[in-house]
Amino acid sequence: MAARPGFSFATGIVLLVLLLASMVLAATMGYMKVPAADVLEVVFQQITGGASTLEPVTVAVVADVRLPRILAAVLVGGVLALCGTVFQAILLNPLADPYTLGISSGAAFGASLVIVLQVFGLALPPALSIPVFAFIGSVGTLFAVLALASGDRRLSSTSLILSGVIVAAILSAAIGFLKFLADEQVGIIIFWLMGSLSGGSWQNLSLLFPVAFAGLAVCLLYGRELNIMATGERAAATLGVNTVRLRWILLLVCSLMTAVCVSVSGIIGFVGLIVPHLLRHLIGPDNRWLIGLSFLGGGLLLLFADTLTRAVLPAEVPIGVLTALIGGPFFCFIFKKRQQDGTSGL
Repeated sequence: MAARPGFSFATGIVLLVLLLASMVLAATMGYMKVPAADVLEVVFQQITGGASTLEPVTVAVVADVRLPRILAAVLVGGVLALCGTVFQAILLNPLADPYTLGISSGAAFGASLVIVLQVFGLALPPALSIPVFAFIGSVGTLFAVLALASGDRRLSSTSLILSGVIVAAILSAAIGFLKFLADEQVGIIIFWLMGSLSGGSWQNLSLLFPVAFAGLAVCLLYGRELNIMATGERAAATLGVNTVRLRWILLLVCSLMTAVCVSVSGIIGFVGLIVPHLLRHLIGPDNRWLIGLSFLGGGLLLLFADTLTRAVLPAEVPIGVLTALIGGPFFCFIFKKRQQDGTSGL
């Protein structure tokens, strides 16, 4: 499908309006219903620092409970979809997403390790230790995958994906051992592995905001090079694109962004698979548009899923379970379609 800048721009405007409207709507929903006008007043008061005429409990619920979680859902979903778009572009594989390289397993191992250490009496503040160790685990996994794939100097997609599968399998076994050691605290590990945005806070957002938008800027900067790279390595080299250097830069940037998201929300899969695939069919393969639109689409999808599990379902279901129920069949559909088209899974 040829790129259509006018249609892509219109799609971006629609997604942005839908996202902003959905954020306001999500803030009105929950155990305590809050009118949209009150939500907008609280937002305005938070931005300007002025006094509010609303009841303190309403301000507290919106400003301290719902808004941080809503913004975390938008940023985490946006980053996961953005990273999925970039991973699919550099690996030339529509089945790639932020978890293909085993980064989620690394984050899960880091968080599980902290929980087990606390079981054995090591006093660490959970709000600080779990995100930090999950982040360290994610970054460590990235370098392990890159080291394992370094025998292939071109860092081909097959080498990277297989390296990720190998490292993830090892870490999965290690996580299973940690769950055995956790004893009564195993439920905490399992819930974290399923993913949740219930811990979203302004403290987490102070890390998510700069990482998300700095990473988005870097990826947008290389949108043209990603388009050239899709024509093949020889053609890209002829046009002056260093594909190896480009892969290294974007792998590092996107893996670090994913690590920060996983350290805040736990394991939330398939967002980076669903959104880029749908948008690619809608607006075409031009990464200069696809990267930004995926960020908006991912934020919208995860916000919808989180609002559904938080305010609609009778009991809060881990959001990673909900996205897996949606994304699993979608993954199977893409895989079967690639088989019918005569292309391999990798």
